[in-house]
Amino acid sequence: MNIDSIRNGIVIDHISPGKGMRLVQLLNLDREDMSVAIIKNVHSRKMGKKDIIKIDAEIPVDLDVIGFVDPEATVNRIQDGVLTEKKKIVQPKQLVNVIRCRNPRCITSVEQEIRHVFVLRDDGYRCLYCETRAEEDRK
Repeated sequence: MNIDSIRNGIVIDHISPGKGMRLVQLLNLDREDMSVAIIKNVHSRKMGKKDIIKIDAEIPVDLDVIGFVDPEATVNRIQDGVLTEKKKIVQPKQLVNVIRCRNPRCITSVEQEIRHVFVLRDDGYRCLYCETRAEEDRK
């Protein structure tokens, strides 16, 4: 398979296999009016297989979202066909309005204006208000 290189934009690389679509959803790339290529299960010497997302536009991407989904991913900025910046991602200590609490009794379920805040604990992300563990495949 041949996917063209991008001239100006972003490449999210080294995504664990199967997590590329989740990133596209959480970053709202499926709602944007630009070319986005999602390449799944690409052969990788380092990882065996990986996903790659190519965004043919210079847009800001939320590194916390990427770190939540896959802290091993990298974000590469391309300008005039040349790699200008490569960022390693870290797992964020806190997520704000990325995922929603699934506890129907949580204050965030009742009060619409309250931000959905999850804090990283030893056992994963937990709601700041009710301590419910994040269900990572929900928005």
